[in-house]
Amino acid sequence: MTHRLKKEKDYSYIEAGEGTPIIVLHGLMGGLSNFDSVTKHFSQNGYKVVIPELPIYDMSLLKTNVKSFAKYLHEFIEFKGYEEAILLGNSLGGHIGLYHTKHYPEKIKALVITGSSGLYESAMGSGYTKRSDYNVIKKKAEDVFYDPAVATKEIVDEVYETVNDRNKLIKTLAIAKSAIRHNMSKDLPKMETPTCIIWGKNDTVTPPEVAEEFNALLPDSELFWIDKCGHAAMMEHPELFNKILADWLTKREL
Repeated sequence: MTHRLKKEKDYSYIEAGEGTPIIVLHGLMGGLSNFDSVTKHFSQNGYKVVIPELPIYDMSLLKTNVKSFAKYLHEFIEFKGYEEAILLGNSLGGHIGLYHTKHYPEKIKALVITGSSGLYESAMGSGYTKRSDYNVIKKKAEDVFYDPAVATKEIVDEVYETVNDRNKLIKTLAIAKSAIRHNMSKDLPKMETPTCIIWGKNDTVTPPEVAEEFNALLPDSELFWIDKCGHAAMMEHPELFNKILADWLTKREL
């Protein structure tokens, strides 16, 4: 982690730079450090990058769902006093961004989704029957990426710890069920917010056809592919990811 975590009221978050806020929404097992490259690049190029720690494992089981996380994001935006913001979400974070924008569109200038859930959730919360076997979990973590070497020991250890913590595992499964319940296919055609879709061509968690469906259903979206790339494009190809996003923001005058 290259940036210090700020703690205010009920929120912990990273904040860097000045300008229009880009609020980054991490995934189910995605650490804030997964976005170090995004934070560094955009905080030095006219944006305020803000990454809140989402309360994925901190809410009661009844509130462990996409709807509650979107409400938490709304309250965070109100707390920070932002009049407008860009949301950037990976995996579950993309889903939270989409759901938030459906309910609170007025302050969201643009959406950026990469490997987002919201249409296809079969891979979330599955495959933990052998969770005590470190090598099984290591393989599962490596499969998220096109290049398995991206799954460092630190990443594998974090996933292993999460799935072997009974409370966290129960909540992981609850989130997976919630993601299915909060399918966005009927909502997307009504969402006019400009959306940038950046997707790994080799994503096996949310396959390429998911990106194509997002692009077909959203009224104002553009889809960009990254080759030799899995589920976390901002980690596997950080420079290309940043360039695609920066060019899109410039073109849209955002």
